[in-house]
Amino acid sequence: MNADKLLDAKGLACPLPIVKTKKSMDDLATGQVLEIHATDKGAQSDLAAWARSGGHELLQSTEENGIFKFWIKKG
Repeated sequence: MNADKLLDAKGLACPLPIVKTKKSMDDLATGQVLEIHATDKGAQSDLAAWARSGGHELLQSTEENGIFKFWIKKG
């Protein structure tokens, strides 16, 4: 999936992946996509909930070799 920006949040514990995601999303225009890579298992539920509450759309999430990847479209 194509993304407009990539955020590497690997090795960060909650709540840092969310904090960094919010800061990265502030730099994007509506409709652009942010790709996030994280290793914190809590990021799965946290990022999905954060996207919904902020009016964004979680397009896809995958897990590969302990790395969780998320694609969020800015609302």
